[in-house]
Amino acid sequence: MVFSFLKKPAEKMPERPAAKPKGAPEAATPPAGKTPPAASGERPSARDSAPAPFRDSMFGEEFTLSNVMDIHVEHDVDPVKVDIEQAAVLFANSQDSAARALLETSARAHTGADAERLWRMLLDLLQVLGDQPAFEKLGMEFAEICEKSPPTWRSGDQAQPKAGAAASSSSVILQGVIAGSDSPGIAKLREAVDRKQPIQVNLGKLASLDDLAAGVLLDLFRKARKFGLAITLEGADGMVGRLEGRLSPEQKEFEKGWLLLLELYQLLGVQERFEEKAVDYAIAFEVSPPSWETVKAGTIKAVKDELAPPDTSYQLEGEYKSCRFEDLQAFLDMHDHPVIDCVRLKRIDFSSAGTLRNLLSPYAQKGKEVVIRHPHHLAAELFNIVGVNTVAKIIVTKF
Repeated sequence: MVFSFLKKPAEKMPERPAAKPKGAPEAATPPAGKTPPAASGERPSARDSAPAPFRDSMFGEEFTLSNVMDIHVEHDVDPVKVDIEQAAVLFANSQDSAARALLETSARAHTGADAERLWRMLLDLLQVLGDQPAFEKLGMEFAEICEKSPPTWRSGDQAQPKAGAAASSSSVILQGVIAGSDSPGIAKLREAVDRKQPIQVNLGKLASLDDLAAGVLLDLFRKARKFGLAITLEGADGMVGRLEGRLSPEQKEFEKGWLLLLELYQLLGVQERFEEKAVDYAIAFEVSPPSWETVKAGTIKAVKDELAPPDTSYQLEGEYKSCRFEDLQAFLDMHDHPVIDCVRLKRIDFSSAGTLRNLLSPYAQKGKEVVIRHPHHLAAELFNIVGVNTVAKIIVTKF
C-alpha cells in the first residue's frame, strides 16, 4: 500500500472576480503584510484564517492539509501471498489454531497454483499436529479441487512416542563442533537415556567438542551402561582418531576428553588400546589408571569412515526457538556440497530462520551452494519470507 503524500496539488482555475453593483466603492487594499480587520459583527471565514502553504525548498512543492488528506491506495497486493505469509508466521509463532483457521478459509476461497500452495501448507500443518482424521478428510477435498492425488500420511513423523514404547530404539546424530551441553543431538541422547531406550549413536559427522560437551556425553554413556541399555555406535573410528591425535601425556588439559576416549574404547571393545591410553591418562593427571569394564549391554558397531555415505547432511530435528546453530559453521566449512536435511524438522521460529539465513549468506557469496532438503511447506514458506531461498537451494518435500 503506497500513500502519495508528496503529490503536487492539481492547479485550480483562476477565480473570476465577483460582480458588484455599479457605483459601489472599491475595497481598500491593505498594506503588504497586514490583514484588514473584520467588519463589525462579521466572523472571518475559514478560508481567510487558513495558514499560508508551506513550501519545501528541497522539492519545490507546496504541502497543505489538503495534500496530506489526498491519499491514494494502490490495490496491487496479492491477497493469496498475504495469507500464505501470515499463516507461515502464525505457525512459526506456535499459533496453530489461528494458522489452521486461516489456511482452511483461504484454501477454499482461491483456485489454481496458489490455492495448491495453501492446501499443502494446511495438510502439512495437520501432519505436524498429528490430526490424521482431518488430514484424510481434507486430503479428499484437496484432490477434488486441485485435481491431484492427495499427500499420504506419514506415521513415522509422530514426534511423541506412545506409552509403553520404551523398547523402540532411538537414533541420535552428533555432528559439527559441539560446545556446551545444549546441542540438539545431546538433548535427544539425554531424552533417550531417560526413557531407557536402546540407543544408536552416529559419530561420523562429529568434528570436535569442548571439555564440557565431552563430560556431558561421557556421563550419558555411563548412565546408559548403568541402565543396561543397548548402545550402537556408528562412525566412531573417526572421532576416536581425532581424540587420540589431540591428547598427549605432556598436556594436562581436556580431562573429560581423555575419559570420553576411554569410554569409547570400552564401548568398542578395544581393551589393548584402552590399557595403553589409561596409562597415559594416569601420567598426565597423576592419578591411578581407570580399570577395564566389560560392556555386556548392547551391540557395538564401528562403521569405517570410508564406508560412510558421501551425502552427509546436517540434521534439523524437532523444534527450534531462538536457535544460534553454533555447530553449523564448522559443518559448512567441512563440506564442499553441504546439505541441511529437514525431513524431521517440526517447527522453526522466525528468529531461528533469520539466524540460519545470516549464517548461510557468506557461503553463498563465496559461490558455495547449500541445499536445504525436504522441509515441509510451512517451513519452506517461512524460509522464503526471511530470504533463506536467496542463499540456499530449497528442495521441498513431496509425498
